[in-house]
Amino acid sequence: MAKPTGKKKQAAQSPRSPSKVLTPDQTPTGGRNAGLFTAKNAKNDEFYTQWIDIEREINAYLEYDPHVFKDKVVLLPCDDPEWSNFTKYFALHFTDLGIKKLISTSFAPNSKPPEIPYQPTLFEQEAPQFDASRTRKNGKKFVLQAKDVNKDGVVNIEDLQWEYLEGDGDFRSNKITNLRDEADIVVTNPPFSLFREFVAWVFERDIKFVIIGNKNAITYKEVFPLIMRNEMWLGSTPMSLDMLFRVPEAVARELERTGKEGSKWRRVDGEVLARASSVWFTNLDHGRRHEPLALMTTADNKKHSKHKEVRESGYRKYDNYDAIEVSFTDAIPSDYKGVMGVPISFLSRYNPDQFEILGATQRGCHDAVPDTKKYDDYWEMRPDGTKTGSSGGKTNENANLEGNDGKKNYFVNKDGHIVQSAYQRIFIRRKVSP
Repeated sequence: MAKPTGKKKQAAQSPRSPSKVLTPDQTPTGGRNAGLFTAKNAKNDEFYTQWIDIEREINAYLEYDPHVFKDKVVLLPCDDPEWSNFTKYFALHFTDLGIKKLISTSFAPNSKPPEIPYQPTLFEQEAPQFDASRTRKNGKKFVLQAKDVNKDGVVNIEDLQWEYLEGDGDFRSNKITNLRDEADIVVTNPPFSLFREFVAWVFERDIKFVIIGNKNAITYKEVFPLIMRNEMWLGSTPMSLDMLFRVPEAVARELERTGKEGSKWRRVDGEVLARASSVWFTNLDHGRRHEPLALMTTADNKKHSKHKEVRESGYRKYDNYDAIEVSFTDAIPSDYKGVMGVPISFLSRYNPDQFEILGATQRGCHDAVPDTKKYDDYWEMRPDGTKTGSSGGKTNENANLEGNDGKKNYFVNKDGHIVQSAYQRIFIRRKVSP
């Protein structure tokens, strides 16, 4: 499918009922199923995905399979077309994607923290089913089908039909779960604080999904085994690409107060956008996943690698694993047949036809890659040589290298043996062609 033109993109972000739908230059005040446990988590969950990030990711699946959404029921939970770009995107492309039915659900304002202000939109207030007693305490369901409701000759966001839900729209409720069971594909930016629960909820049945999560979620004990078994993988958008999110005004002010620009937030066209260190997770195939890494041999890497560490030190073996340290994905040696420890960023380039994932440090990989040493009689030292007061026991789940680079804390025992932990590593092995 060809990418939407700039004209279409503008139309999608400013639908033909501008008095009824929030336009992109306004600050959203609600729209996603926020964290339900604490006000802090809930505030941090109010992140609104930008159109460009949705378009870039969805186009990757369409390029791989132009019919991926054809005749499918698409569910957008933790969403709200009054504020969200997800529904606007899929409503704009409803016909050309061949979607059978589009369903969006929103979360009740009263179930969000008080710091998130709320005012019913004209879209809701002008509808005959508007109920002032339900607008704050009930979630809403929006449905778009192949039916030109307003008889204007096209099926788009203006043909959405909506109703109040019986509850607040929590994705774990029976109502939303029933909608999940009706759907073929789930697409959304779920609340970060409930990401583990959302993944478990999706995996309760055989369904396709495209969802956003924090990069740290890769290493969650509930998530990494799914990645290792190729039941879930990263989307097409590279991990190195910054994803910025629109946030409510109160959250924007807090970001400015607590963090420097460029770290937690950035200002774009005068608006504070949050950085959330996020990636897409999916079980839909895309072309990037099948692109083989172009790699050099061990010898060529030692001679020509752009990384000084590789040219000078080659590939060091871990002190506690029968595996070598490969600090950079592009420095993976093409001819090495043993186990390698690589950074988490490798997953952006992971081709399951080229490599197999055996496990990860801090995630229990002892069956496939057993550790060969324990550090119970070690203690932790700062780079300046002073003790931290901690034992070396906490490094038993890390991949450790002998020596001290003078930059990070290290561990030492009574015999003077020194090791340093590498950053969290994924253990991989090259697949040998039959």
